Amino acid sequence: MTKKIAAGRPLPARAWYESLRVLAQLSAVLGWRVRHLGRENIPASGGVLMVSNHQSHLDPPLVGLGCSRRMNYLARDTLFRFPPFRWLIKSLDAIPIDREGLGLSGIKESLRRLKRGEVVLVFPEGTRTVNGEIQPFLPGFTALAVRSGAAILPAAIEGAYQAWPSGRRFPQAGTIYVQYGPPILPDQLKALSERDLLHEVERRVRACQAALRAQRKFR
Repeated sequence: MTKKIAAGRPLPARAWYESLRVLAQLSAVLGWRVRHLGRENIPASGGVLMVSNHQSHLDPPLVGLGCSRRMNYLARDTLFRFPPFRWLIKSLDAIPIDREGLGLSGIKESLRRLKRGEVVLVFPEGTRTVNGEIQPFLPGFTALAVRSGAAILPAAIEGAYQAWPSGRRFPQAGTIYVQYGPPILPDQLKALSERDLLHEVERRVRACQAALRAQRKFR
C-alpha cells in the first residue's frame, strides 16, 4: 500500500496540505483554543521523530499544527478501507501501519522520510489512554531515530482527553495545550542504549505533560 514518495512533492500536493493546515488551525482555535508551547525546541531542519502521548483522535492534527514544517502521520491500515477517509489520508501521504503497530512497510517508509530530513509523528503508547494518564511506551520507535540519524523531539498534549475521551462519539469544546520539549540530538542518541533511550524519551514526554498540567492549574 505504501509507495515511495519523491522528496520534492508537486505544487498541488503542497498547496492542498497548506490549505488543510489553515482549515485545521482555524478549527483548533475556535473549537479548543489550542495553545502550542516550546515551539523554539523544534529543529528547523533535518530528520525529526516527534514522540507524543496519545489522549484522543484529535492528537495527530493538534500536535502537528504547532510545527511549521510538513508533518508525516501514521494511520492504521483499517482506516484505508473507508473510501472518503482513505482519499483524505492518502492525499496527505499518510503512512499505513498494521493493527499490531508499525509493520515492516511502515518502518521502511518512515525511515525513508526521516532520512530525507522530514518530520514523522509517532504515539508509542500504541493506543489512546483510557484515563488521561500516559501508559508505558512500547519499544521499537527508538530504532527509527537511531537508524535514520534523526533527532527525537518529545511532546505532550493535555486537555484532549477531557475534550474527546475514548468511548465518546463526538468531541466537545475545551482548552487544549501542546508542549514541545528539548530534542535529543543524533549525537546524544549514540550515548544511550535502546532501553535507556526508551526510558529517557518517556521521562521527557511525562515531564512535558507535567509542565502542561501546571500551566493549566495557574490559568
